[in-house]
Amino acid sequence: MVKLIALYKTPQDQHAFDEHYYGTHTDVTKKIPGLRKMEVTKIVGSPMGESKYYLLCEMYYDNHEALQAGMKSAEGRASGKDLMSFAGDLVTMMIGEEVNG
Repeated sequence: MVKLIALYKTPQDQHAFDEHYYGTHTDVTKKIPGLRKMEVTKIVGSPMGESKYYLLCEMYYDNHEALQAGMKSAEGRASGKDLMSFAGDLVTMMIGEEVNG
């Protein structure tokens, strides 16, 4: 499995962020072809003190090819465009591979 990971810094207006994220962005993102599962985690703290992060989203794909195809699709482009419109300055995107240890 391959994951596209979105890590969001804490927004100034958490209410407005939540309204858009849960009311619009997740619906757009869930339509991306090849997306197997999407897990959203709200960051509530850190063992090292206060966290500058607010939200983590992990989007699972079968492999890199499925992820790339999803990102190139009309739905993937719509999700990216929406993301940049409300959280472009807050988000860091990463790609990871699950490892069985």
